[in-house]
Amino acid sequence: MAIVNVTPDSFSDGGDVSNIENFKFKIQNFIGKGADIIDVGGESTGPGSGDVSAEGELARLRPVIDWIAEEKLSETTLFSIDTYKASVAQYALEHGFGMVNDVTALRGDPDLLSVLLEFQPYVVLMYSKDFTARTTSDTVKYDDVIQSIKGFLSIRIDKLLHAGFPKDRILIDPGMGMFVSADPAYSYEIVDRLDELKTLGCPILLGPSRKSFLGGEVGERDEKSWKVARKAIANGASVVRMHTLEPF
Repeated sequence: MAIVNVTPDSFSDGGDVSNIENFKFKIQNFIGKGADIIDVGGESTGPGSGDVSAEGELARLRPVIDWIAEEKLSETTLFSIDTYKASVAQYALEHGFGMVNDVTALRGDPDLLSVLLEFQPYVVLMYSKDFTARTTSDTVKYDDVIQSIKGFLSIRIDKLLHAGFPKDRILIDPGMGMFVSADPAYSYEIVDRLDELKTLGCPILLGPSRKSFLGGEVGERDEKSWKVARKAIANGASVVRMHTLEPF
C-alpha cells in the first residue's frame, strides 16, 4: 500500500495541497512501481495536527479523486481513502475507490457504518490509544500490548459483523508509533508478535513507514521502515503501508 497525503501538515511529506500535478505524478509513479493499493488522505492525524472539517477535507481531495475517476485508474489499482468521515468516504467510493482506511475504527463518525454497508468496500480497522483521530504523544503503558490490541479490534470487528458487513472485507491494523504509545518498545513488540493477531481471522495491515518509533530524522527513516516492514511480512502481515516502494 503506497501513501499519498493531500495535506499541508503531514508529519512525513506535507506539501502544497493545491499542486494537483504533484499528486498525479506521485500516483502514476506508484502505479508504475507496482503498488497494489494506493491510500489517499486529506487530513493529518499526527500529534499537533489541526482538525479539518469534512468540507475542508473534501476540498483538498476532490481534484485528486475526480482525476483518478476520469483516468479510470481504479479499474487496475485498488484505491483506499484514508478517512473516518462518512461524507468523504462516500464521495471516494462513488468515484471508484474500493477501500476505506479508518484510523478511528468506526469511533470517529457514527454515519460511516451506513456508508460501508451500502458500498461494502474493503475496510481497515486500526487500533489507537486515543478515542479521536487526533493522536497524542502520551506514553501509555500496557500490561500486554498485543492482548490490549486484540481485545479492542475484536470489539470493532464485531460491530461490523453484527451490522451485517462481510468479514472477508475487513482488514486489521494494530497501529504503530504514537497511535500505540510514545514508548518505541511497544511498536517493535507488535512486529515481533504480529502472528498472534491472526486469531482474529482478518488480514493484517501494518504501517511502520517513517513513524517516530524508528528514531532519527523523518527524511532518514525509509531504510529502517523497510527493515521493519520485511519483518512484519515474515510474521504475518498481508499489507504494508509505505511512503516509498523502493525497499532497502
